[in-house]
Order: sequence, then C-alpha cells, then structure tokens
Amino acid sequence: MFYQHPFEPIIYDDTKILILGTFPSIDSFKYDFYYAHKRNQFWKILSEIFAMPITTRKEKITLLKTNKIGLWDIVSSCERKNSSDTNLKNCTLHDIPKLLKKYPTIKTIAFTGQKAAKLYQKEYKNLPIQTTTLPSPSPAYASMSITEKKEIYQKFFNDYLVVKK
Repeated sequence: MFYQHPFEPIIYDDTKILILGTFPSIDSFKYDFYYAHKRNQFWKILSEIFAMPITTRKEKITLLKTNKIGLWDIVSSCERKNSSDTNLKNCTLHDIPKLLKKYPTIKTIAFTGQKAAKLYQKEYKNLPIQTTTLPSPSPAYASMSITEKKEIYQKFFNDYLVVKK
C-alpha cells in the first residue's frame, strides 16, 4: 500500500539537533504523532535524559523545543505492508538540503536507526553537516536493552551540549 508522510517537521528557529527517523509507524498514523506505538521507547528515553514528563503531545513538543531538538523523518512517501523499516519500498525522500537551508541553526543530524542513516547517506552524503546514528527506539530492535539505548542517547546529548555550544 502507498503512504504519504502525514506530519510536518517539528522544528524551531533555534533548533540545533535534527532527529530523523525513517517513516511513521502505523500507530503513528493512527494517533497522528511521531513515535506513537505504545512500546516505542523514544519518548521514554528523552523524558528520562532531560528529566521532563511527556504524558501529553504538548509536553513532548515542549521537551523538543526546550532542548532545541527538531524531529522529522527521512522518507516522504513509500510503499509498505507493516511498520517495519525492512518493508519500506519505493521510497521518496524529504528534501533535507532545503530544510537545512531554511533552518541554518541545525548543526547535527541524529538518525534513529540504520535504515534512516542509509537512506540519507545514499542521497545526501555530501551535505556539510555532522551526522550520527543512534539505536532504534523501536520495540522490534530488542538486541539492545532500553538502558543501553538510553546510555547511547545520553552520551550523544552530553557530547553535543558540551562540544557544540
């Protein structure tokens, strides 16, 4: 089935880090927000790192804005059968160079998984911006515990806040 990305990016004029996922899950479509699958660990990890509650959409957006984090996905449209990144076919990518031009304060892109990073590298590897790949917060990525994932995310944000100010 063909899907078009349903969300605008969450980005502000002072955003420093852009987190790029691959494509919204079926639950994200259903609940009309990023990382909406009840077992996805994305919001739990960020909530713990930044010590901010995230029980509502407004609190999630506040966490992002307060910490100068933007959120979007690399894929603009695709075909798929389920929420797994391995099932994404015939992907069209968002125009990342255009986005970076519009928001020049973005200094780092962090991918939430290998698929997003690979798609980006295939199309945009020559963009002059720092990138890193974080572990997928998906419950399907079970070879790493949430504690291990959180430690890697924490180190990324610590390094960014110390080195990139």
